[in-house]
Amino acid sequence: MIPTRTIPRAKIEVSEIGFGAAPLGNLYQPITDLEARATLEHALAAGMNYVDTAPHYGHGLSERRTGDTLRERAGVVLSSKVGRLLRADPALRGDGERQGFRSSLPFERHFDYTHDGVLRSYEDSLQRLGLARIDLLYVHDIGTRTHGADNAHYFDQLTKGGGFKALERLRDEGAIAGFGVGANEWQVGLDALREADCDVMLLAGRYTLLEQGALAEFLPLCLERRVAVVIGGAYNSGILATGTAPGTGLRYDYGEAPAEIVARVARLEAVCRDYDVPLAAAALQFPLAHPAVASVLLGLGAPRQVEETIGLHALRIPPQFWLDLREAGLIAEDAPIPADR
Repeated sequence: MIPTRTIPRAKIEVSEIGFGAAPLGNLYQPITDLEARATLEHALAAGMNYVDTAPHYGHGLSERRTGDTLRERAGVVLSSKVGRLLRADPALRGDGERQGFRSSLPFERHFDYTHDGVLRSYEDSLQRLGLARIDLLYVHDIGTRTHGADNAHYFDQLTKGGGFKALERLRDEGAIAGFGVGANEWQVGLDALREADCDVMLLAGRYTLLEQGALAEFLPLCLERRVAVVIGGAYNSGILATGTAPGTGLRYDYGEAPAEIVARVARLEAVCRDYDVPLAAAALQFPLAHPAVASVLLGLGAPRQVEETIGLHALRIPPQFWLDLREAGLIAEDAPIPADR
């Protein structure tokens, strides 16, 4: 079974590998309801007791499929997100791609991080899930990467507009075990920690084998505050899973990888070849060496992907491999590595 780690402030245990349910919302390509259920059931049977979804994933489709699979199951930690409300739009037809998802559900997203918006999002998620409880709530995609110049306006909704107060109220009433921010930038995580009594933070793509900018300020503050960190985007949108081979797509940070990123990944691949270590295994295991990290979320859309992920997590990587990466300057000198443990 997969080892578990504690989210201390929420007093819950999560598996070191979590199930990211964005693919259940038809991320980039559609899958059937049966495929979605089979994938999640396979992950649960393998010991992934932590499942993360969001209203944004498939405009409600991921939450519906997740809830249909989890209903009547005990021992599963579930997280979802707030910040986007879904409103019906009769003009929407078909399953053409919208914001990366091939869902036919006729709902459009609207950002709302206010007190009432957070509570409405929470209640709507319970309805879509068909469940009585969500364990963790993340404020979804606050930050300049999503909102650009409008981010200050939306962050004000969390502070002056009472969004954080609503999350604290849900936790204090026992409706949820904890809350935090789920974003693609560590800087907004710092902003949130200064304003709110967070329990857990979901950081996507910013603490990986490829980049460790979160080491200087964000991760130390999380350790100091006993705030657990969940890592998303461990493959940086794909390039750390596929490598640089021709025809693999070379996707980084939701787009085409720039030349300097491709070159750096090629250097990582060279060390991997020396030790016969799959690049994806190193990318999955690296963030788990940091003491603040409780789990790494992987978006999984097929049972075979679950099996592959279990194998990558269990693969023994020689300690010298990590030391060579450090010596070559391919990971930060102060980044914890499995060889240090």
